[in-house]
Amino acid sequence: MAENRSVRIHVEHLKKNFGPLQVLKDISTDIREGEVVVVLGPSGSGKSTFLRCLNRLEEITGGSVVVNGHDMTDKKTDLNRARENVGMVFQHFNLFNNMDVLGNMTLAPVELKKLSKAQAKERAVELLARVGMQEKLHAYPAQLSGGQKQRVAIARALAMNPDVMLFDEPTSALDPEMVGEVLFVMKQLAADGMTMVVVTHEIGFAREVADRVIFMENGYIVEEGTPQEVLDCPKEQRTIDFLSKVL
Repeated sequence: MAENRSVRIHVEHLKKNFGPLQVLKDISTDIREGEVVVVLGPSGSGKSTFLRCLNRLEEITGGSVVVNGHDMTDKKTDLNRARENVGMVFQHFNLFNNMDVLGNMTLAPVELKKLSKAQAKERAVELLARVGMQEKLHAYPAQLSGGQKQRVAIARALAMNPDVMLFDEPTSALDPEMVGEVLFVMKQLAADGMTMVVVTHEIGFAREVADRVIFMENGYIVEEGTPQEVLDCPKEQRTIDFLSKVL
């Protein structure tokens, strides 16, 4: 049972303002080791901001976020060290266009993990094979499809040996036929026991892979539970309205 696993991410009364605009009003949740949590909600509900607060890509206005024992709100926390074990995959891939796939894969492990170039290359080749991209080692991002770029982005995040992977709408910029190949890689990661927080509109993925679904609206968690509880038997009217439009 997930309840018996250690907590990887502890969020308590998280608040985030952009000037006078309150985007996150009061978010509390725990994400446990090996758990796959899918965050759903309408645009503007605060999902991506919530995800970006978990690794302090956004300054936190109030409350606390503790990731792998690092208090992300403490000024004394070394954020670079705290982030080393948290992989992040963005909507728009964020690959370096002036580097080939190998260069994108090896930059951070060599700079931050202090691997030798040979070690980093060996790991890159192994991870690219895992996401079906080993043939593209020397291709540049401009030569890749959206789905291929996103698979490289996932492999690049894995190159840092993270304990937790954060996915911010990883398929929303892709053509429909590319979505499946990225979700396939994510399903494999989940099956391998990776702790994952996924902001997505892919209800099928949530139903099939998530241990828990969080539904957000207007800066709050409106409802959370198993996919069966939230997707098939939602209790809150707001969740029911949202699902009636997307299912």
